[in-house]
Amino acid sequence: MPRALELFLVIAGAPLWGLAMALVALALLPGGRPLLFRQRRPGLGGRPFTILKFRTMRPGTGPDAERITRVGRVLRATSLDELPELINVLRGEMALVGPRPLLMEYLDEYTPAERHRHDVRPGITGWAQIHGRNAITRAEKVRYDLEYIARRSTAFDLRILFLTVFHLRGN
Repeated sequence: MPRALELFLVIAGAPLWGLAMALVALALLPGGRPLLFRQRRPGLGGRPFTILKFRTMRPGTGPDAERITRVGRVLRATSLDELPELINVLRGEMALVGPRPLLMEYLDEYTPAERHRHDVRPGITGWAQIHGRNAITRAEKVRYDLEYIARRSTAFDLRILFLTVFHLRGN
């Protein structure tokens, strides 16, 4: 989707997502700070950027299942933990639609064909999320990401956005 359209959609939706972010921040405050989780992820061309998300786990070590908070569980189930990524979109580090940025440690494991997922900006949502989100393997995610890149168009991006909203409402 053209960057101008993407920016228009994000800015036009700012009152709604800004209010949602404020409410999530208020819900997280009793759990302490920081409210945001920051992590380096590969972006366009594989160059690292810092992804922003709401914190859903207690600090420390141990299994994620033991560290996730009650509020964090709700945020993840509703994808509200990803609202701060809209700031990444405004900064130009992410797109609304594109391959989800995986972890930096996976970069060395990609085949030359799989590296093409970094030919576009990573997205908040994408074709792989419509097809199973966390229920599919990393290899399946990469396959869907490459299919997305091959089919990429404004109409396809708008379809993915629509299906994302529909998918979230069904959870």
